Order: sequence, then C-alpha cells, then structure tokens
Amino acid sequence: MSAPADRRGWTPLWFGAPAVLGLGLFVVLPFVMALILTFTDQRLVSPAPGAFVGLRNYDRLLSVSALVQNPVRDGVPVYARVRSVTRTKRAYLGYRPLAGFGLGRRRVTILAKDPAFLKALGNTFAFAVMVVPLQCGVALGLALLVNAGLRGQTVFRAVYFSPVVMSMVIVSVVWAFLFDRDLGLINQALGALSCGLIKPIDWLGNPSTAMPAIVIMSAWQGAGFQMLILLAGLQGISRELYDAARIDGASPWQCFWHITVPGLRHTIGFVLVVTTIAALGLFTQVDVMTGGGPRGATATVMFEAVQHGVREGNIAYGATISVVYFALITILILIQQLMQRRRVGEAA
Repeated sequence: MSAPADRRGWTPLWFGAPAVLGLGLFVVLPFVMALILTFTDQRLVSPAPGAFVGLRNYDRLLSVSALVQNPVRDGVPVYARVRSVTRTKRAYLGYRPLAGFGLGRRRVTILAKDPAFLKALGNTFAFAVMVVPLQCGVALGLALLVNAGLRGQTVFRAVYFSPVVMSMVIVSVVWAFLFDRDLGLINQALGALSCGLIKPIDWLGNPSTAMPAIVIMSAWQGAGFQMLILLAGLQGISRELYDAARIDGASPWQCFWHITVPGLRHTIGFVLVVTTIAALGLFTQVDVMTGGGPRGATATVMFEAVQHGVREGNIAYGATISVVYFALITILILIQQLMQRRRVGEAA
C-alpha cells in the first residue's frame, strides 16, 4: 500500500520540476549573480577582473543628505553656490543637488550622490500612479461595452486587443509621429477642433507634457489585455442577479455598483497588481520616444539601469539599480496584496 502512495506523492513534483528548473535557471540564478555583482566594480567590457568593493555601489545609489544655508548677505537673500560647498566640505564630497526649497530665510538643498536615480524613481512611481487607474478604467469600460451584447462585438474586441500583440517599439514610433509638434495628427486635430485656438503643443519636448503623453500611449496600448481579463470576470457573474435587481427596480448604476463591482473584486485586484508591475517596468516607450528627456523628465529606473549597465558598461552599478528596484517593487506589491486581503476580509 505504501508504494502507490509514494508514487502519487512524487507525481506532482515530477510534473512541476520543469517549471521549477526554468524558474531557477532564468530567474533565481540571474538574480543571485546580479546580487553578487553589486559588491564589485565589474565593467561589462574590461580585461581586468572585477574587485570586491563592499557596499560602495549601494552608498552611491542611496546616499541622501541635506544642506541648510543661511544667507551670506543681508537684505535680498544671497546664498553660497551649492557646488562650492560640495567641492570643499568633506561631508558633502560626491554629492549633487537633487531639489531645494526655502525655509524662512534659509535655503534647504536636498543632495544625493546619484540624483538621476532618485529622480527616475520619482518619475517611475508618478507614471504608475497616472497610468494604472487610467488604463484599468478604460479596460473596464471596454469590457462592459463588449459584454453588453452589441452587434459587432467580435470585431470590436479584436480591434482593441490588436495593440497588445503589436511590438512596443513600433507602437512607440507611431505615437512619436502622432505627438510631433509640427506634423503630428494630434496637434492638427486639436487645432481643427478648436478653430486654431489651441496652438501646437510640444508633447515630447516639454517636461510638463512628456510623461502624460507616454501615459496616454501606454494606457491605449495595454488596455486590451486588461479588457479580456475583466470580460472573463464579467461573464462569470450570474445573469440571474441582474434580472432580479431589475425586477426590484434597481437602476443600471445600482446594478453596476452592487453587483458588477463586488463580482469583479478579485479580478480587479489581479488586474491592478499586473498593471502596476508592468507600469513599474517602463522602459521601451521612454527609450524610443524621448530617450529619457527632456531634462530627465521621463527617465525611469529601468532606463537608468540599462543606461549604466549596458551603454556605459558599468554592469555592477546597473545590477545594483536592478536589485534595489526589485526589492522596492516586492515591498510595494506585498503591501498592495495585504491591503486588498484586508478589504476583502472586511467586506466578508
């Protein structure tokens, strides 16, 4: 009796072994190698072997300080140049200005050894905050339209899913032409609709509009994938619930809020997690459309990792960016999952 039981116990392990092996070879092993590289000064193309440098890469990446300056002249506040301070005072050697603000008559300057990384980190989270609700909202609206049973819904579904299967490079190039200041279709359409009142907008050349332009393109490109997932969730909700609600006199909004949303609770949670992870990995759109500009307004963490690790050949520092960013994303997703489970528990 024990032999068949033992064979049944080993069967799931044998079936799962290929997936576990692939996960170990292509995820766990590269991560461990990247983690080891973070403690070295290894270059991508260098005849010299990498030397152990301890936490130097992490110190360069994460070091932040604050410089508080009093005015050096009465009347109109005049302050010493930040560069002169960072070059002469030992405590600020290697630091560069990241941001600044006034505090009474004092000037406070936030310094960092790698301000580009911290700015890229802020850009990445700003992109995620903008694109996740927009993309998921558009996807939910499309899923509701497809699920309504209108004529031609198969064609409609194919049209909105087609950008998902297209190459992101091609989509980015097309949208770069659409956003062109002089010849772009978007500016021409805005000018025609406003009878010339809206002047051409430099979408990708203005720091205030470059990131929103990438958000619009990314939401358009990825909404079809979330649409299919939400559509599957909608089709799993019993039609009898809607019929009973209509008999009781419920309005369409009440049906949506009290039947559709609770029925899609787990699906929406999954879509939010997947969309957030994809948004935090933003790279291709930035690389093709803006190259991280203008003035670093669209640079992201993945763009900085590729810039340092591949294009500049500093693979150890690029690995450090990737490892730190992986840790931040893991913490963020765990917090998101914890909050979602707590909401589900309270609702139950």
